[in-house]
Amino acid sequence: MTDVAVITGGAGGMGLATARLLGKDHTILLTDVNQDRLDAAVAELADLGYTAEALVGDIAKPASVAEVAARAAQLGSVKTVLHTAGVSPQMGTAEFIIRINALGTVNVAQAFLPLVTDGFVLVNVASIAGHFMPKLMVPKRAFPLASTDPERFVKKLVFRSRMGGKQAAGLAYGLSKAFVLWYTRNIAEAFGSKGGRVVSVSPGTFDTAMGRLEEKSGSGNLIKVAALKRYGKPEEVAELMAFLASGKAGYITGTDILIDGGTNAGVEKYGQKAMNR
Repeated sequence: MTDVAVITGGAGGMGLATARLLGKDHTILLTDVNQDRLDAAVAELADLGYTAEALVGDIAKPASVAEVAARAAQLGSVKTVLHTAGVSPQMGTAEFIIRINALGTVNVAQAFLPLVTDGFVLVNVASIAGHFMPKLMVPKRAFPLASTDPERFVKKLVFRSRMGGKQAAGLAYGLSKAFVLWYTRNIAEAFGSKGGRVVSVSPGTFDTAMGRLEEKSGSGNLIKVAALKRYGKPEEVAELMAFLASGKAGYITGTDILIDGGTNAGVEKYGQKAMNR
């Protein structure tokens, strides 16, 4: 049976970069919100000789994600789900960000858990922003509500985001990615009981459309304290995700891997104020 790799947010950026690697030995199913961009991505993969198709989907809607999972199961044995879809602070309100980044991650995990067999892996894309969140600011007691009472979960995180004032969207982004880190650890046992793995990766500042958008809000200053004074390339995180999707990473689960050019190390050494110099 054909091995299938599903990539959310697969129309561009890190998702499409990883598809170029996984297409060598997987049937690729891309999902994103824009049909034109999906069509272009599928055409590019077809030019490489890969088998790929696309399905428009909204990760914030459980029914939409379930449709993607059902189609993936029709294509073959689902072995890899790369959840790269998400939004940044410049792309919407605090509530919008939490629904996409946090609840979207829950929707993806719950839709594909029934399809997990030996060798399956789910890779969630978190962010260095989740690592920057002060522990006292992260309402972990509210996190389990994402699975049991999603609307209450959203209300609690939106309320906490308001502490950021004009930067509420930025705080919501950090909280949503802190949730992804927590949730990945939390569901590892459920996936492991079926022979599957779940891991997250936390990119720093990358040269993608979203990364360039966030440069306007000052994220480019992170490079000032990073060990490597440059933006990351989509191909670099793609190599990491492709490795995590392979059998070579068969004992990595329930954890996060930073891929940030030494940014987090720099912040720990110099402090966040150093970025504003």
